[in-house]
Amino acid sequence: MLLSVHVKNMALIEEAEVEFTSGLNVLTGETGAGKSILLGSVNLALGAKADKEMIRKGADYAQVELTFDAPEKVLRRLEEMELPAEENCVTISRRISDTRSVSRINGENVSARQVKELAELLLDIHGQHEHQSLLKKRRHREILDAYAGEEAAVLLEKTGRLYRERNLLREELNGRRMDEGTRKRELELLAFELREIEEAMLREGEDEELEKKYRRMTNSRRIGEAVGSVYRFTGSGEEGAAELLGRAVRELSSVAACDGALEDLLAQLTETEGLLNDFNRELADYMEEMEFDEADFNAVEERLNQINHLKEKYGRDIPAVLEYGREIRGKIEKLEDYENDMRRLNAEYEAAENELAQTARALSQTRRQASKGLAATLKKALAELNFANVDLAVSIEEKEIASDGMDEVEFLISTNVGEALKPLAMVSSGGELSRIMLGVKTVLADKDEVDTLIFDEIDAGISGRTAWKVSEKLGELSGAHQVILITHLPQIAAMADSHFLIEKENDGSSTSTNIRRLSRQEIREELARLLGTDSLSEAAVSNAEELLQQASRIKQNEISRMQV
Repeated sequence: MLLSVHVKNMALIEEAEVEFTSGLNVLTGETGAGKSILLGSVNLALGAKADKEMIRKGADYAQVELTFDAPEKVLRRLEEMELPAEENCVTISRRISDTRSVSRINGENVSARQVKELAELLLDIHGQHEHQSLLKKRRHREILDAYAGEEAAVLLEKTGRLYRERNLLREELNGRRMDEGTRKRELELLAFELREIEEAMLREGEDEELEKKYRRMTNSRRIGEAVGSVYRFTGSGEEGAAELLGRAVRELSSVAACDGALEDLLAQLTETEGLLNDFNRELADYMEEMEFDEADFNAVEERLNQINHLKEKYGRDIPAVLEYGREIRGKIEKLEDYENDMRRLNAEYEAAENELAQTARALSQTRRQASKGLAATLKKALAELNFANVDLAVSIEEKEIASDGMDEVEFLISTNVGEALKPLAMVSSGGELSRIMLGVKTVLADKDEVDTLIFDEIDAGISGRTAWKVSEKLGELSGAHQVILITHLPQIAAMADSHFLIEKENDGSSTSTNIRRLSRQEIREELARLLGTDSLSEAAVSNAEELLQQASRIKQNEISRMQV
């Protein structure tokens, strides 16, 4: 249930908060008072296109906040969306400035998709374009499926899944089909590529090792000259550091016994001599390993070229080349077993096609069984909405199977005695469409899991006795749902469980819209205004009171009927 709407800096609304109740919530007000702004604000919070022109003049931003009492299914969805639940409440807000728009659910920033996904579980908004949706056959199919209930929902979901699976198999079959010549050419190319990779006998890390060796080989002369010079400088030759260091050790050894302080210095010098001799031995080993012939160099260069060629063709590195080889081997196996593979795919496709057809037929049968009940129930509901001579049928024509099944569903209606049934688009006016939509919502009330229904222009094009019929039906609908609507008809307003007035005020410098809940006396005065009186005379207020009493009797009769 929608508990409250808080609007700030939205068009004519400086700041307003409306706390709704269960049952029927009615909003009335003079033309231009801002009734559409409130519903526009609700739509905005739920992801409608934002326009900075909506921001009240002089304000930096506009904000809308909706608070709902969340049922268990909504709390589960919040958990799935990894969003917090606050004491069984859901708050959806949206803040709009000149440069950005931010949506939040329970204080967490969310995407428009997440808002829409959650909003679908919380409320339905029916405006003029929703009435017009009755002119589309797809909407007729959706209404029939909703009436058919869980069985149709399960079959519809299964049909959509099987349709997608069947299409994927068909795409795979079409992609695999080839003539014998094409198959042979493909096999030859793949076999060549696999042979080229396998004959190379690649080893992971080999390219890095070879590149290091190649760099050393190509710089061998320069390295050799530098290493040779170092060996001469540090070696045991006449002028080498090792020879000179040995002499120094011998000299110091000859006098170390004369002064104990020299013994530590001798130890350090001796250790340095040992380190230098170790260095020279390792340097000699390195120089020996540096020796290679032209054949070694050519072999390393040729191997590197081979590896780099394979990497250019089949992958960025050796692991990628080897993985490509494994993929090729799998393709070759499938091509070599092409006929068996195609037979398997064809069998899978035929099985999927048959299962899809069976499921679509089962869905169609469920729809056809439900269509008679829907037609009879909806016809009765329309008669109660003052369609005196209405006749209605649900036509189901077979079509090519799609994700929604094999049925083209269309509502046919006749509103005059002796007139043939025709599609809604050919016989219904805007006012009639709004009543038909109300009839549909009433019929689906027990099956609709959404708690809150919002109607805009539900009373378009109706008056008199029809208005009373519509008000009765809204009262019936509000027994199962919270209903919020804007109206200009006193008969509907009189049925309200909570009546709100939207009024415009001008303080001489600015205009603002305010919304408040009316007391019993204020309701009588507002009904008198809706009845078209220019002044609140005793007679006008008396007429308004009579409306309220009549509405009360209708409600009581409805309660008694439901109890029976």
